Amino acid sequence: MAVTWKIKQKMKLSFPKEKIKVVLFESIHPNAVETFKRAGYTNVELLDRAYSEDELIEKLQDVRIIGIRSKTKITKRVLENAPVLQAIGCFCIGTNQVDLVTAAEKGVAVFNSPYSNTRSVAELVIAEVVFLMRGLHEKSINAHKGIWLKIAKNAYEVRGKTLGIIGYGHIGSQVSVLAEAMGMQVIFYDIVPKLPMGNARVVQTLDELLAESDVVSLHVPGTPATKEMIGAAELAKMKKGAGLINLSRGNVIVIEDLKAALESKHLRGAALDVFPFEPKKKGGTFTSPLQGMDNVILSPHIGGSTEEAQANIGIDAAQKLHNYMDSGSTIGSHSIPELHLPAQKDTHRILHIHENVPGILTKINQTVSSMNLNIAGQFLTTNEQIGYVVIDVKQNFSKELIDKLKHIPHTIRTRRIF
Repeated sequence: MAVTWKIKQKMKLSFPKEKIKVVLFESIHPNAVETFKRAGYTNVELLDRAYSEDELIEKLQDVRIIGIRSKTKITKRVLENAPVLQAIGCFCIGTNQVDLVTAAEKGVAVFNSPYSNTRSVAELVIAEVVFLMRGLHEKSINAHKGIWLKIAKNAYEVRGKTLGIIGYGHIGSQVSVLAEAMGMQVIFYDIVPKLPMGNARVVQTLDELLAESDVVSLHVPGTPATKEMIGAAELAKMKKGAGLINLSRGNVIVIEDLKAALESKHLRGAALDVFPFEPKKKGGTFTSPLQGMDNVILSPHIGGSTEEAQANIGIDAAQKLHNYMDSGSTIGSHSIPELHLPAQKDTHRILHIHENVPGILTKINQTVSSMNLNIAGQFLTTNEQIGYVVIDVKQNFSKELIDKLKHIPHTIRTRRIF
């Protein structure tokens, strides 16, 4: 890493870093600003809220890099009206707030930070498992009202109980490890085969998990397949007296069906951190059919909202963004095919993003050769829609080469990096 850094330091970007405008929305952690500045990007603006579509279009006319969290929506219209935008950083787990198809079509790289808040989310899940098993929320509400609800009935230790995890990715598996350390039995269900951590046990069907679990915790992505995956039929299959936790996506549970299962006492309680409809800003008005229920814990989408998680996300996402601008690396990108690039000494680098059709690489090589340039390294990766080529050449070259590359049919974007 030290050698790579020294080589990078010697490279001079074709476009001065101080002229590359970076805008970070939604009070992204100051660590992101510091990370950009340490990398030489001094034109960084930090804003404290999400912007509307019209506001974004006005704001992004001269912006090359943006950072957002979950409330800012980067739509097709925004992308089509951001003329110089090159990269988007989602300073959060997901990327569903960005139109990834249009981003790919426009050659805009989209990155996120899927693992930086894993521990924070997992710890909150474990806390809520304990809260639900002890009925702590109801007891706390009563204590605030002056009622001393000191009873052991329906209060249980988590040791020896079964936690069912739906979605065994980075967060689900971390929850698994912490739960097992507390003496819980862990089972999990995932549509993708996963190796269990510790003594966790995979089950073959969702129904099997629901029937066996004392507490069920959801850790699935927001996809058409997971939308309303837990409704009346699934809730009825859960063990009587079980608890349900959702820190994944707000639309995976049918809220009205959950309310009915709670009112009938089929479920002992629920803890939700995400909702189908959430306020767009801090202090906004929040409503839910579950409000006022003493066996329901409601929290305002704070699973990853710890100082540690936000600091880690700020560094991680910012590094991915400036690495892309500095070297062309697309590791972690959701719109441009991933390409890990080695450091090159005494070369000049060009990137070329294009529609994935036959013959483009040949035309690129013919164009470079026509300028009497020696290719020192060439790197190509593709997906079904997009091809991404990075070329290192020994000799310096003029703007004419970039202009010729731009005019190759099916080219989306090309630029000289250094």
